[in-house]
Amino acid sequence: MAIPKMGVVVLDCPDTGRLAEFYAQMLGWKVDPDGDSEWTEVLDEDGRRRLAFQQAPGFIPPQWPSEEHSQQFHLDLDVPRARIEEAEQEVLALGARLLQGDGDGARDWRVYLDPAGHPFCLCLCDR
Repeated sequence: MAIPKMGVVVLDCPDTGRLAEFYAQMLGWKVDPDGDSEWTEVLDEDGRRRLAFQQAPGFIPPQWPSEEHSQQFHLDLDVPRARIEEAEQEVLALGARLLQGDGDGARDWRVYLDPAGHPFCLCLCDR
């Protein structure tokens, strides 16, 4: 049996509060009020799943796609097929930027950048 257990995924960024608010609104989670400008977390409705944001002075966002400035990490977020357009409008309104569409339905995902420049995908699912 493995001893380590998954704790929290942490994204570096220049503004922890701004990025925490973006993800909290997008996921329907809440920003942990105990956060500060160096470390802020968002929590799911049960408080069991967390996503953290760490201030990184001199942060340089990844580029998509790039061998020189690779993404190193991204989030895949499942979206019911029937609600992809609605989900896209929501993330754009929150400050995301569409980077790569689904090729007129050729792919089951779309790539976006969050306000700090991290790539994430809205992936179609059949739920």
